[in-house]
Amino acid sequence: MFASFKSIGSYIPSKTLTNKDLEAIVDTTDEWILQRTGIANRHIAHEDESTSDLAYKAAKQAIQRSGLEVDEIDAIICATITPDYFCMPSTACVVADKLGIKYATSFDISAACSGFVYALNIAKAFIESGLKKNVLIIGAEKLSSIVDYNDRTTCVLFGDGAGAAVIGATEDKSKSVLDIHTSSDGAYQDFLITPGGGSKTPCSTQMISENLQYLKMKGNETFKLAVNTLTKDVQSILKKNNLTSENVDYFIPHQANYRIIDAVGRKLKFPKEKIVLTVAKYGNTSAASIPMAINDWYEKGDLKSGDLMLLDTFGGGLTWGSALVYFNQDN
Repeated sequence: MFASFKSIGSYIPSKTLTNKDLEAIVDTTDEWILQRTGIANRHIAHEDESTSDLAYKAAKQAIQRSGLEVDEIDAIICATITPDYFCMPSTACVVADKLGIKYATSFDISAACSGFVYALNIAKAFIESGLKKNVLIIGAEKLSSIVDYNDRTTCVLFGDGAGAAVIGATEDKSKSVLDIHTSSDGAYQDFLITPGGGSKTPCSTQMISENLQYLKMKGNETFKLAVNTLTKDVQSILKKNNLTSENVDYFIPHQANYRIIDAVGRKLKFPKEKIVLTVAKYGNTSAASIPMAINDWYEKGDLKSGDLMLLDTFGGGLTWGSALVYFNQDN
């Protein structure tokens, strides 16, 4: 028995934040942002939209496209660094309630931008062990809630959104989640960090006055490490499975920065027509990035059942991962 990527769905908030909009907020320019990141636009959730609202809409679409009924979902995993609530309940539990799903195993994971691939790995283990039959995995983020819009080094990068997939079972390896690598190295934990609000630096007026509730990033250091790590991880998973870039139909990297994607793509010798790019439209949406990109390509009609996807991601922790996945949406 193999795990199978049965369906994809996403939700993008209607509100937009363009580079021109940011010029009026911080000391930056459209030209500078485009040259450094490749980002032209990002979508921002409305004040009354929480992460679970975004996740619910993406999840509902993914379930509908899977051909399943909601009560056939027996596990929900939500990857997010912007949960509805600080400690509990999990965003996955809130989403389960909104979907009308009772008694499913539901929990959140925190692996930052690598969250969706981490969730896919857990779903694969659930399915192939026989513990679960249909697992809903979600990457959802309201990053606007932890971005400091006075910090021009970070506020230009991030947007909001959600993507979801249903992982089921198949006996056909050519329709399976073929392989997944996930890794981490906590020695670089300060490269991407939200310093305040946890047990190390609890909420206080001083913490808030120092803006420690917001995301902080060492951009240059992260860039260099990301390019090298992502390239090596892809080379490793391809070699392990006796594949090359020629065997892959679509390379779908985390949409953090066009320069990172371009550098990794060139090192791995992927032709541009195989590289999925959505960073210009959505910016970096962390755990939502990869499923949103998959959904874009599916809705364009480019991604078809049977195509082999290579997912590749890198995020705070530091965490990273790659996955070889056959797309198997027949509905």
